[in-house]
Amino acid sequence: MPETTLRELLERNAAHVESVSDDYFAAVQDGQEPAAVSICCSDSRVSQEGMWSVEEPGWLFTPSTIGNQVWDRHDGQRVVDGSVLYPIAYTDTGVTTVVGHTGCGAVTAALEAVRADEIDAPAGVEKWIRELVPVVEAGLADDRVGPDREPSLVDQLVEYNVDRQVEFLRESSDVPDEEAIYGFVYDFQGVYGDARGRTYLVNADGETDTDALADLVPEEFEEHVRRLL
Repeated sequence: MPETTLRELLERNAAHVESVSDDYFAAVQDGQEPAAVSICCSDSRVSQEGMWSVEEPGWLFTPSTIGNQVWDRHDGQRVVDGSVLYPIAYTDTGVTTVVGHTGCGAVTAALEAVRADEIDAPAGVEKWIRELVPVVEAGLADDRVGPDREPSLVDQLVEYNVDRQVEFLRESSDVPDEEAIYGFVYDFQGVYGDARGRTYLVNADGETDTDALADLVPEEFEEHVRRLL
């Protein structure tokens, strides 16, 4: 297991400072207008800047939550999480991506919670797992999802969850109708194909038919379109 120290953290930051040019932040000194907001799962193996090859500051707004959930609770009601809604409402992103990933621990925990009928986690983590439980339950009741299918049940539910998160954003009155919302699964385990690190397009504004999705992407990126369900 990797270990670190305060010295290493400071050395890594010093290397970052040395790597950027004097005008690196010039265009974003006084504000931000990112091209997209990408909501991803909180996971050390999944780098949003890495998967989208982002090298410049201000291009991508990158909130993360447990299980790439776009919602939160306010007065007992589900609302769009503020970290997702802020760039949509105040920086005019125009594009939102919801990115799940293969082997998701949050989906695994929610599945285990459904099976055991309990959640064994600290309150701050339990909250997010509990929000995923209804998604997993609905997924298990879906005819497209099955424990005897390949790939794994967890990976099927990861994709199912991405669909539900996209659906919630599309139905929210807080999200403008013109906001493009794409659902992806980041595959670093070779579940969707051999290209590890590829983000596979599984949903575009609610469209999940792979032929229709393939029509949306340039021909050279057709291999980036794939679904499990």
